[in-house]
Amino acid sequence: MSLLSPSELNQSAQSLASWQVHPEALQRTFEFVDFVAAMRFVNHVAAAAESQGHHPDIDIRYNRVLLRIYSHDSGGVTARDVQLAQTIDQIAL
Repeated sequence: MSLLSPSELNQSAQSLASWQVHPEALQRTFEFVDFVAAMRFVNHVAAAAESQGHHPDIDIRYNRVLLRIYSHDSGGVTARDVQLAQTIDQIAL
């Protein structure tokens, strides 16, 4: 899959308002009331990621979850990264 161009990244950033959008990765931190809620969220993200065959880097620190999404095989952000980020935003609602 090909990397998104700078203009495509800028366009994608509009639909990913809470994400940090960089050419090399999409990144967002989610905060929850406690560890259990954070883990519940991570389990939902894991199921969605597995169904898309695309897996984010996940860092869990008590009630905070940092997600970093990029296409390892392409070396940066592709359309499937944006799609997974949008899916994760829906899970977080």
